[in-house]
Amino acid sequence: MSISSPSELIGMQRISEAVGITLKKMREYAQPGMTAQELDEYGGSILQELGAKSAPRLTYGFPGWTCICLNNEVAHGIPSPKKILKEGDLVNIDVSAELDGFWADNGGSFVLGKDIHQHLPLVDASKQILRKAINNIKGGVKIADIGKLIETEAKKSGLRVIKNLVGHGVGRSLHEAPREIPCYHDRLNLDRFKKNSTVAIETFISTKASFAHQSNDGWTFVTTDGSFVAQHEHTIMVTDSKPIILTASNEIWN
Repeated sequence: MSISSPSELIGMQRISEAVGITLKKMREYAQPGMTAQELDEYGGSILQELGAKSAPRLTYGFPGWTCICLNNEVAHGIPSPKKILKEGDLVNIDVSAELDGFWADNGGSFVLGKDIHQHLPLVDASKQILRKAINNIKGGVKIADIGKLIETEAKKSGLRVIKNLVGHGVGRSLHEAPREIPCYHDRLNLDRFKKNSTVAIETFISTKASFAHQSNDGWTFVTTDGSFVAQHEHTIMVTDSKPIILTASNEIWN
């Protein structure tokens, strides 16, 4: 959406704060031995307390309040009671929601407990690349140029990007124009970021894979070559200078 009034900005700030707080609290609540369903129910209770509705449930009938991925799962992970969190797991939580007609989206990967599998370099790279990408976005900048930046920074760290999962516009619905904000240089994408628009910027940084594949559950995207992927996401408002990070309350950089 394009923010055209103070009331619209306030609406986006409120829902962005709600998903940011929910993500932060879920990350703090996660413990080894807990099921993904337990963690998801906790997140759902926070959203309800804040008056927000789960976006994936509302939009797609997703079987959970939030999306939770473990290890080789990349996106849209079902928070199943059979999915047990373990020490050292690479965990990703994606929280998106609606409040009073406004929608926001954020997510983040982290290592649960001690980094016994050495996932932290991947997580840190994803965070740093997202920060650099966001700092380079302003009105008029080509979306393809930001994708090129993300892909180039990943290569500098010996990593790759997932090419079939993308960022997107957000605001009056979960996914809106621009429909695709890729993590790579798509020379056919001629769109530019527009001042006052709200978008969800995501990184999908991979140890090996370039594509994620949908699993048999019809929702979860996974890698099939044993590689791992870290994802981080903020909802931002584009300006003439540095963007406003609307979901800053999730403290993604920490």
